[in-house]
Amino acid sequence: MTDYDETGVRCTMLRAGTSRGLYFEPADLPADPAERDELLLRLMGTPDPRQIDGLGGATSLTSKVAIVGPSASPDADIDYLFLQLGVADATVSDRQNCGNILAGVGPFAVERGLVPAGTAETSVRIRMVNSGGLAVATFPTPGGRVEYRGEVAISGVPGTAAPVTLAFTGTEGSATGRLLPTGSVRDVLDGTPITCVDNGMPVVVAAAEAFGLTGAETHAELAADAALLERVDAFRRKAGALMGLGDAGDSSVPKTVLVSPPRDGGQVGTRSFIPVQPHTSIGVLAAVSVVTGLLLPGSVGHELTAGWPPGSRVDVEHPSGHVLVDVVVDVAADPPRALRSGVVRTARKLFDGVAFPRA
Repeated sequence: MTDYDETGVRCTMLRAGTSRGLYFEPADLPADPAERDELLLRLMGTPDPRQIDGLGGATSLTSKVAIVGPSASPDADIDYLFLQLGVADATVSDRQNCGNILAGVGPFAVERGLVPAGTAETSVRIRMVNSGGLAVATFPTPGGRVEYRGEVAISGVPGTAAPVTLAFTGTEGSATGRLLPTGSVRDVLDGTPITCVDNGMPVVVAAAEAFGLTGAETHAELAADAALLERVDAFRRKAGALMGLGDAGDSSVPKTVLVSPPRDGGQVGTRSFIPVQPHTSIGVLAAVSVVTGLLLPGSVGHELTAGWPPGSRVDVEHPSGHVLVDVVVDVAADPPRALRSGVVRTARKLFDGVAFPRA
């Protein structure tokens, strides 16, 4: 077993969407998953709530890994495996996708020569190994080089950057096998109406008011409410069992998303938990799944769609701003089918070089 203490590991760090992650090619990591995970934990500085001796940023949003290599699938150019690393706990999970980290996968693939760059823009077909779903990332490559500078702003990220447009197919039932994992548009859990939906991310949707919230609470207020977080944890564990995910105690899914009327010019307010601590914004695929669920008649929060203007683009409010998602659902089908989903993100390369793990 190689410890990599002397040689280090070839690594690129990107800020992708509202997350930050370490990107690797498979050949630069151990082939054995247990050895690989042990190395990644040492690189990230886990377990330690501060991750002071590693590259993590002491939050789940900055403790993420993408492993990107050529794909054997005729429908994809590259394969992307996402791993969520714990912070205080030495955990590595492959049970979910990450749409934010996905935003950096295409640029990384071009930077490493895995996909040739176009002269103006490049589209990369990505197989999301975690779920088998496909995504196409399109981003500017003037002169055959990835351009990170641009004028697109996304909430939760300072400044602006070049757009990365993500279009999804095959994400329906990503982890559970069904768009509606329980087989119903609406269920009741502990007396609380819920909608369980999986269009790229398994989420349990409930009304904020059912948890004694207005939906306007700040991230800090949610994080300081120990009783709320305890209830969210118990709630999502039971929801996970309903969704066929088994014991969700040590799992990063399902996510809990509480919805409410919009307050800042958007179309729906959200407060998301990942899976227990509140999210400073909302994950890309969680937002896609929530909007998919809201569009289904009879679902929790469907009444919020009554005033939505025509079109497929939905403005989702979250604690640090807004995210626009594009979702089209065939509600006449039995069961309902997700026809299209997409979102615009940005990414920026932070460093490319050699990372050295904790001994």
